[in-house]
Amino acid sequence: MAEASISVDQLSVDQFLCSVCLDLLKDPVAIPCGHSFCKVCINDCWDQDEKSGVYRCPQCRDTFTPRPVLCRNNMLSEVVEKLKKKTEVQAASPAHCYAGPGDVECDFCTGRKHKAVRSCLMCLASFCETHLKPHYEVPSWKKHKLVEASGNLQEMICSQHDKVLEIYCRTDQSFICYLCTMHEHRGHDTVAAVAERTEKQSELKEEQMKSQQRIQEKQKKVQELKQAVNTIKRSAQTAVEDSERIFTELISSMEKKRWEVTELIRDQEKAELSRAERLLEQLEQEIADLQRRVTELEQLSHTHDHIHFLQVTHTHTHTHTHTHTPSFQSLCVSSGREDSPSITVNQHLSFDGVRKSLSDLKKRLEEFCQEEFIKIPEHAAAVQMILPSEPKSREDFLHYFCDLTLDPNTVNYHLILSEKNRVVTRSERNQPYSDHPERFDSYSQVLCKERVCGRCYWEVEWSSEGCVDISVSYKDIRRKGGGNECWFGRNNQSWSLYCSSSSSLSFYHNSIKTDLRVPSPSRIGVYVDHSAGTLSFYSVSDTMKLLHRVHTTFTQTLYAGFNLPYWGSTVRLCDPK
Repeated sequence: MAEASISVDQLSVDQFLCSVCLDLLKDPVAIPCGHSFCKVCINDCWDQDEKSGVYRCPQCRDTFTPRPVLCRNNMLSEVVEKLKKKTEVQAASPAHCYAGPGDVECDFCTGRKHKAVRSCLMCLASFCETHLKPHYEVPSWKKHKLVEASGNLQEMICSQHDKVLEIYCRTDQSFICYLCTMHEHRGHDTVAAVAERTEKQSELKEEQMKSQQRIQEKQKKVQELKQAVNTIKRSAQTAVEDSERIFTELISSMEKKRWEVTELIRDQEKAELSRAERLLEQLEQEIADLQRRVTELEQLSHTHDHIHFLQVTHTHTHTHTHTHTPSFQSLCVSSGREDSPSITVNQHLSFDGVRKSLSDLKKRLEEFCQEEFIKIPEHAAAVQMILPSEPKSREDFLHYFCDLTLDPNTVNYHLILSEKNRVVTRSERNQPYSDHPERFDSYSQVLCKERVCGRCYWEVEWSSEGCVDISVSYKDIRRKGGGNECWFGRNNQSWSLYCSSSSSLSFYHNSIKTDLRVPSPSRIGVYVDHSAGTLSFYSVSDTMKLLHRVHTTFTQTLYAGFNLPYWGSTVRLCDPK
């Protein structure tokens, strides 16, 4: 079988970069998920996972248990080696040696400038490959400090002593030269810039790991929320269908009752009308009989035949009489019918009772429905995807602990930061900070670097003398000038708890003061639920005594901040213990 040849003519170097070190793969190895990394890089990452016993892919975050065995990818190694040779050839070609837009030019080239590959901090110049050779060959030049090619060499030199900035002053958070440590920065906390970089790099890596972990947690929450969204959609649709069915059945039942009541009224109407019609017929017949007798009596009273009159009116009729004339008695009594019984006609005929009963039923139904319908919104509101229950114990609050640091760009000239920007102290003297658009230039205030989003909790200790403002603020708060628009708690951009050794706690927002009438504890916990719009201050203990709570709607991202108006006041951002 013929051996497959690997062509790199159409391959890009970007396809073979390690996602950890962002450089071309060195000794590439593949892990079970299929991604490849430098052997050293993946081992470093997994060394960090050793405590948990769960090993993750830095690219897709897939997890493995136990730690996979790493095997060298021979084919990938061959491709990478060919790419290296291709890159070296391209870099050596004249077209790639000349400086282009954004490149650092060689200071010693004449005519068309070549691209600089290194800069010398002793010569304060940049060199291409050709002009750099003396720094490798001349003994006195070999001691020069070479760095990556830079167009801003002057920024690496101390403007006062004209020496290389190779020391970092932690006290003033600035880069200095070794002569500065003997004068302006004498007695300050200083360290080699390389050492500070190493420490910061370690902190950055740790923060990166924490961020990756938070990303995983938030991605898990995203999945849970998506599932909850689908669930609530299905549940809501089912509830709508059920409510439609129940209301339809209720309306149908009421329609049936309406028909039954209508039939009841109509049946009663029909029965009463039938009885009335029978009585009318009887009365009309009796009236006709009486009118007939009245007519016959009238006729008898006007007869001129005395014999006939007497014969008719005589109580006994003669048996020899051949004429058939009505007797008086027959005219004076009804023809075999008794008079109809006494009839009393109700003059107030109506169905008012039915109407009243229905009105009462309507009222009672409305009252009952009102009572039940009041419960329905409460039951609907109980269906929540996110349960905004506030923590109770300090242990609960520490689940939301935020590791905050003070921002040197915002610190006022009268404030001094220390202990890795976690402590701020009010000084009598102005500090030599450079001007910055985010710096508070009038009030002795400072903001934290990290933004407060979601649920966040932090703890603060302040000195028992003087007073301080423990605040949260929008980033848009004004920094320049001495008006209320810059002062924590005196505008609609910030909220502030005023702690004083000589008076009780007070709370300020938009210049409105709220006296809390409780003494100021030395350690205060601050809890923010941004989405729920709550800001709470606690006296820190196992039971967490609530000092004050604000309910509002936060329209921007929040940042923790402090105001120290008196000399010697100190605020410390506490570590969780």
